[in-house]
Amino acid sequence: MDFVKELQDLRYLDWTDKKFSPGTPGCFLKAYEEKDGEKYYYKLSNYDSYRGVFGHECVNELIVSRLLDILKVKHLQYQLIHAIISVDGQEIETYINRSVNFRKETERKQPFDVYYELYREKDEKPLDFACRMGWRDYFERMMTVDYLICNRDRHGANIEILVDENDIARPAPLFDHGVSLLFSCYQDMEEIRRFDVLADRPVQSFIGSRSLEYNLRFLPKDRRIFEVALQETDRNKLLDDLNMVLPEEHLDKIWEMIWGRWERYVQICDQK
Repeated sequence: MDFVKELQDLRYLDWTDKKFSPGTPGCFLKAYEEKDGEKYYYKLSNYDSYRGVFGHECVNELIVSRLLDILKVKHLQYQLIHAIISVDGQEIETYINRSVNFRKETERKQPFDVYYELYREKDEKPLDFACRMGWRDYFERMMTVDYLICNRDRHGANIEILVDENDIARPAPLFDHGVSLLFSCYQDMEEIRRFDVLADRPVQSFIGSRSLEYNLRFLPKDRRIFEVALQETDRNKLLDDLNMVLPEEHLDKIWEMIWGRWERYVQICDQK
């Protein structure tokens, strides 16, 4: 079950861990707990002390998680939870994300930008380095997914490398897609209506360029990236029950973005 609709009492969680992302006017709070031998990670949408929780990044995480399920891309599974929490002494009813630690006990994690600087060859670009390491398919899927969801926050630490006790490295499942879709609209319906879903917005992107559409030029000319194709009928799978959280017009715009960008991606592939 990826969406817990019944209100959960999670006021015991400690939200003191903060993460800031460029281009967002608040911060993203995180919490952790260990239960039944498993480590769980929690995070909030955008938050500040005077507005409380005002973003919808946690909903975006669930939508992207469902999209990656459809496209059969390995990723961190996010669960959306309707919860009451306590932050800065105030009780807040909101929606939060929960995920499970994806690292094996014998693995350590390292940001991709750090790993790249340690092991790159002279004048080797990040994408060339990834290909030399045997990770071409992973990064091609990542760049395509980032285009489909208009991910504005794929900096070098939002890609992780997992290294085992024998120093064998592998990319972690894709994660952290909250700053995507219509994250900046903050329930402003007029802004949502005006939002150009196909605009090539400037992004943080450690791999490739700051243009998501330009990054599609790095994709192969002789094969498709995904095992399966997105279908118009997949809208219901992506957005099922989320009208409890976001207005229907907002959800329509999200689907317009994903489907429009999918069609654009297919068009670019067909031109090669």
